[in-house]
Amino acid sequence: MIRIPCPFCGTRDHSEFSYGGDGSIQYPALDAPVQDWHDAVFQRENICGVQTETWQHVNGCRMWLLVDRDTMTHEIHDVRPAHPGMAKVLGVTS
Repeated sequence: MIRIPCPFCGTRDHSEFSYGGDGSIQYPALDAPVQDWHDAVFQRENICGVQTETWQHVNGCRMWLLVDRDTMTHEIHDVRPAHPGMAKVLGVTS
């Protein structure tokens, strides 16, 4: 079982969250060529180790979070708000 320490609600079971995908992807501009969008959506690394993921706390505060999780051990290394403005308000500097 994965336990995610939500910065707003405290540590909760992963069943309260919805996985949003790879949090390190930089999506292209809306008017970018189709190939750029194809590469951003489909050409991804299969990371063995710590990766940044997006998770939404759907059964809690409903906030989107960036979670640094080890894909081999499921150990959570860091959790922070996905929105930079919210992170600034909370004083999170990860």
